[in-house]
Amino acid sequence: MAGSNQTPTPYYTPTSKPSPPNYPFSSWKKLNLYYSLAAITFLCCACYYAGQLQHTTTNVGLHLSNTASTCFSSQNTTSPVSSSSPVSSSSQLDFTTHHSAGDGAGGAVVPDDTVKIYPPCDVKYSEYTPCEDPTRSLKYNRDRLIYRERHCPEKSEFLKCRIPAPYGYKNPFKWPMSRDLAWYANVPHKELTVEKAVQNWIRFEGDRFRFPGGGTMFPNGADAYIDDIGKLINLKDGSIRTAIDTGCGVASWGAYLLSRNILAISFAPRDTHEAQVQFALERGVPALIGVIASKRLPYPSRAFDMAHCSRCLIPWGEYDGTYLIEVDRVLRPGGYWILSGPPIHWRKYWKGWERTKQDLNAEQTKIEKVARSLCWKKFVEKDDIAIWQKPYNHLQCKELRKASKNPPMCPAQDPDKAWYTDIETCLTSLPEVSSEEKVAGGQLEKWPKRLHAIPPRISRGTVNGVTSDTFNEDSQLWKRRVSYYKTVNNQLGQPGRYRNLLDMNAYLGGFAANLVDDPVWVMNIVPPEAKVNTLGIIYERGLIGTYQSWCEAMSTYPRTYDLIHADSVFTLYKDRCEMEDILLEMDRILRPEGSVIIRDDVDTLIKVKRITDGLNWDSQIVDHEDGPLEREKLLFAVKSYWTAPSIQES
Repeated sequence: MAGSNQTPTPYYTPTSKPSPPNYPFSSWKKLNLYYSLAAITFLCCACYYAGQLQHTTTNVGLHLSNTASTCFSSQNTTSPVSSSSPVSSSSQLDFTTHHSAGDGAGGAVVPDDTVKIYPPCDVKYSEYTPCEDPTRSLKYNRDRLIYRERHCPEKSEFLKCRIPAPYGYKNPFKWPMSRDLAWYANVPHKELTVEKAVQNWIRFEGDRFRFPGGGTMFPNGADAYIDDIGKLINLKDGSIRTAIDTGCGVASWGAYLLSRNILAISFAPRDTHEAQVQFALERGVPALIGVIASKRLPYPSRAFDMAHCSRCLIPWGEYDGTYLIEVDRVLRPGGYWILSGPPIHWRKYWKGWERTKQDLNAEQTKIEKVARSLCWKKFVEKDDIAIWQKPYNHLQCKELRKASKNPPMCPAQDPDKAWYTDIETCLTSLPEVSSEEKVAGGQLEKWPKRLHAIPPRISRGTVNGVTSDTFNEDSQLWKRRVSYYKTVNNQLGQPGRYRNLLDMNAYLGGFAANLVDDPVWVMNIVPPEAKVNTLGIIYERGLIGTYQSWCEAMSTYPRTYDLIHADSVFTLYKDRCEMEDILLEMDRILRPEGSVIIRDDVDTLIKVKRITDGLNWDSQIVDHEDGPLEREKLLFAVKSYWTAPSIQES
């Protein structure tokens, strides 16, 4: 942490075995025998060491500490050194931050014949988001906003360079101050300060932006707006934990929910409202670039307790209610959908919205009709806010739908499959129940008990190979692992050093669960290539995440995350895509002086380290938390601070 006066925890602690005591020999024969044994021992050690060198001929020499031989002293690290000079490194990784707005552009790398150097990209790529590139999007259909969906570059178009931070970039403000402030140099866009000036979204003040918490439909601020919602539904008893905000703006709704222990994913497309999602992330609020168009949202079914749209301009009643049908898929049984703004309460506001009464009435009529077809109940409508509730099960719904079959019930399918999966204009069936009082899919505990309770998807046996015992063992495993991480990187336990975290292969969310008491949030990724789709379990624990294939870029801006955790990611993607492309994507989305923790087989990590050296990361391979005899090792790294040059320098 910048300015910390605490002594960093040593990166490793060398240990050595005591020398055996010297005993005098009474005869030349005994001495000769001793020399013979010593010679044999020396030859054994030499043969072993030669074998070790042969094992790592394609890599930078590595002093492995997982040998059973007594020839080598045990160490707590596996240190990359010159193959001709194996030594015990005593260096420490520095996880603290140092840079300020006045630091130089730096980042030069001394060439090394054994390491491929990745040069800086041109400054025009400082906000490059490969799969949401505005130029590429123009090639696609504008109907239903398909052109704003993910459209990734071909492999031949992949950049093999490091994305630069803007000149003058410095650490974001620490949470909770970051909720209200961001450095102008980090997101140099003033468009929203002009376009949304009267709506109090964002203000420009000298070298920084201020977020007053305003919004189009909450002129008194997001906090007061959420209080109004809290008068209509209970936001305090822990029954609502996960939420989704469609068309989020700068994510003030999600930002102010955090103080109520409600974790929201906010999303919006990369559009004419320049950098709105980038502002959200700079504020330390969970957000992704995304849009409801022709593909399912990248979340499992029954994920969110609450969904929200505040004048998000989504045509909910059009296209046979397709977009509302998708909200129904990701909404938990008994969950709420909140709509504020046009056409709600149109009789009072229609003049200010510059639309006719007939137009607004027709829009609300369509929305009401779609909601009824989904068996939603109109819970309440008061002032600017309308709230619908999804049924707890489909027993009555199936009876009602015998007369009306629009939309039809979906055929047998996987409702959790949501990576490049087309939206279907059919109602996603809820799991069967035995009575009307039962909650389809199982009743969830209230937060915070929800975090450690056995998730219903596990207790009901609907996730192949994952049992209650598996869950409990995984929970204990990650409690031990995260504790070990904090001994190696003492900054991980320092409030304020990290805010936005990413777990690239989250499985059951154990990494995030053991950081829940810290002032951080974790985006849990379940790759579509994983053997088991566990993202639904993660949501049932009250955590958030998304699907993401690491053969492609993530739907986020550069410099999104303060810390990235990658468990067995490179083993998972072996022979699927290039290791350097995954690491270049990690470098793109990692902040300057951000940290990385990678777990994998030692041979894989040696290859990873060669690439991270070429990315100019400061990295070191460390033993497994269970000791040096484990083949799995850990790589801890810190991305260097460097920026694009100033205009004068360029």
